[in-house]
Amino acid sequence: MDILFIGGTGNISADCAALLLARGHHVSLLTRGKTPVPAGYEAITADHADAAAMRAALGSRRFDAVVNFIGYDVPDVRLDAELFRGRTGQYVFISTTVVYRKPPTRLPVTEADPLGNAFSAYGRKKHACEDFLREHAGADFPITIVRPSHTYSRRWIPNPVTSVGYTVAARMEQGRPVFIHDDGQGLWTLTASEDFAVGLAGLLGHPAAIGETFQITSDEVLTWNQILAETSRALGVSAPAIVHIPTDFISQVEPIMNDKLKGDKAHPGVFDNAKIKRVVPEFACRTSFREGIGRAVAWFREDAARRQVNPQIDAIFDQVVAAWQRRG
Repeated sequence: MDILFIGGTGNISADCAALLLARGHHVSLLTRGKTPVPAGYEAITADHADAAAMRAALGSRRFDAVVNFIGYDVPDVRLDAELFRGRTGQYVFISTTVVYRKPPTRLPVTEADPLGNAFSAYGRKKHACEDFLREHAGADFPITIVRPSHTYSRRWIPNPVTSVGYTVAARMEQGRPVFIHDDGQGLWTLTASEDFAVGLAGLLGHPAAIGETFQITSDEVLTWNQILAETSRALGVSAPAIVHIPTDFISQVEPIMNDKLKGDKAHPGVFDNAKIKRVVPEFACRTSFREGIGRAVAWFREDAARRQVNPQIDAIFDQVVAAWQRRG
């Protein structure tokens, strides 16, 4: 197949592109040119937000499948509908499980469960993208919607604030406190990107995927306490400084956390993968979090330049913990 990835060097997309390339497909990566495109891929350079630049870069190209990993608001997908109508056999939108109503009405969550996240602007925008695509889909613009949950690659260290970078790992190594929302017993699903890639690859070009929505997540469910325990184990930190703080308190001190917690991580994230397994029988999440976080820590430790600490994220941990300790 001739496949175009809109965004192909990111946390999830890089492993998806690598798997498709290994299977013999021709994979083009649309990027702004800020991140080098690895050997083996065709690079198409344009800013996705620039309609004129996109038209010039794409020319008269047609694709068997187009996968958009960086569509976050309706203007992003509206442009794609204009650009790719009649020019692709399948348009795949990477959405998110954050579109579901919170708290969930039942567990595990299925694709049929109600949407409408009152707490997360990110989730509402993705939901609006899904609605737009369904309204504008047709024989000349066949769509598939994919909803990952918290998916991580070797470049991420999953945690409640942000998984990008080494900030949380550095704090744990230094003995500095890291908070977990509430009592840490909330259930959560973490999916390794190489496992997600198998599900996505199986949907591309599959007739049963057209017009459908699929969750692609791991079947392994952990508590947040277990997630941080596995992370500290991988880091070789025997006694991490973990502080349990109520979600409401965290969100009051740092309002940015309201979207992240009340809109997502403070609610149980347990998902039914029966639908993706029916259509893609080879899909199975074989990477345990213990194995995945071990790989991530090893990758960061291969090169000191990778172990970047984000001062803004560091400050969120400091400010929330300090406010909690001062309460009285």
